[in-house]
Amino acid sequence: MAERPEDLNLPNAVITRIIKEALPDGVNISKEARSAISRAASVFVLYATSCANNFAMKGKRKTLNAGDVLSAMEEMEFQRFMVPLKESLEVYRREQKGKKEARKDKDKKADSEEQDKSREEDNDDDDERMEEEEPNDEEEVDN
Repeated sequence: MAERPEDLNLPNAVITRIIKEALPDGVNISKEARSAISRAASVFVLYATSCANNFAMKGKRKTLNAGDVLSAMEEMEFQRFMVPLKESLEVYRREQKGKKEARKDKDKKADSEEQDKSREEDNDDDDERMEEEEPNDEEEVDN
């Protein structure tokens, strides 16, 4: 696990960006407040992870999944976040599915191009053989 409590904190750049997006323009936040929010966010993530881990253990699994996290959020009484979380999860899954399909299409296209290239090379080899044979035919005619 972590050697120091600070190792468990979320990256400051991420926390700062989230805070800036949440606050209206022109509102500043002190370094102490940013640090407190960072620690609170880290504690929340650790608590949610621990609760989700309990659901995974009940299912005799070692890997946490999205269902475990959603169940943990309900257990922690964060029901108001359930709808946005489920929507975000659905968007993420659609994006991943799209990426997976794009990779398959790219692989199919690469295979097709490779086959075409192989066919072209075979045709080039055939053309070279034919060119080599043509001079021999002419020699026979001359004799």
